[in-house]
Amino acid sequence: MRVAIVGATGMVGREMLKVLAERNFPITELIPVASSRSVGKSISFGMQEYPIVSIEEAVKMAPDIALFSAGSDASREWAPKFAAAGTRVIDNSSAWRMSQDHKLIVPELNGQQLTSDDMIIANPNCSTIQLVMVLGPLHKAYTIKRVVVSTYQSISGTGLAAVKQMEAERSGQKTEMAYPYPIDQNCLPHCDVFLENDYTKEEMKLTNESRKILSLPELRLTATAVRVPVQGGHSESVNIEFESTPDVREIRRILSQETGITVQDNPDVNQYPMPLYARGKDDVFVGRIRLDHSLENGLNLWIVADNLRKGAATNAVQIAEKLIELEILNKLSKA
Repeated sequence: MRVAIVGATGMVGREMLKVLAERNFPITELIPVASSRSVGKSISFGMQEYPIVSIEEAVKMAPDIALFSAGSDASREWAPKFAAAGTRVIDNSSAWRMSQDHKLIVPELNGQQLTSDDMIIANPNCSTIQLVMVLGPLHKAYTIKRVVVSTYQSISGTGLAAVKQMEAERSGQKTEMAYPYPIDQNCLPHCDVFLENDYTKEEMKLTNESRKILSLPELRLTATAVRVPVQGGHSESVNIEFESTPDVREIRRILSQETGITVQDNPDVNQYPMPLYARGKDDVFVGRIRLDHSLENGLNLWIVADNLRKGAATNAVQIAEKLIELEILNKLSKA
């Protein structure tokens, strides 16, 4: 496979390279793509050096797959050009997520929706991915009526500028501000821009993307997204109301059997998910599973995942793996 990474020098792009190597993705040629400032430099991958090329040059090279992590504007402009050249695009921005003509994929949940006709595929928002990974199997078992989620999101979700801001604050230095306030020793109930309804864009992504992925257009879901001074890993406090009475032991069993989910839930020994220990891992971690005694058929739980891994890079690579499986199956069916 000839694979392009658009945004190869960014935080998610670099993580994509790690994931591709770790999962032994079948790459015959890597095409790293970055801005004009980086063109001509090289990136190491698999004991080889690959020159960084411009996005215009990458389109002409017509790779088999392009993993995009360069922002919505770049995706809207360039993803269709790659697709027209025969390249399958997996886009990590919000550009195509809510488009009726493009699929929004978490492979463990709806990877079966992919077909050979899909040329531009949307990778969901990081906080959405870890949430729906848990909501999906629980909805099958108990039918969800309503979800209330509060997020505790890493500064790495904002990007390198936010990481530099926190590091500078901790060392007493001045730097460019990624946020309107200090982030060290602080929490900002402000992820992305505010919308006319007084929710942030991040909060509405959680609502709208979850509905699309779970095929529940009327799902009642409300969110408050908070940025916290954590280097990597998003956490979510989730309250769920079901149609039927949930059983905590059964829920632990259901979730523990799901691919990509690890249950860490033993209060007697202080076992619960934490972002510090989720960093660098691909699973979604779930704990603090308990009944909500203030609500009929209510449940509380705590979800943690590395936002740069399963929340971005790993999910994108898993989509690419699904596309390869699809191509192989198509070839076998035609043989």
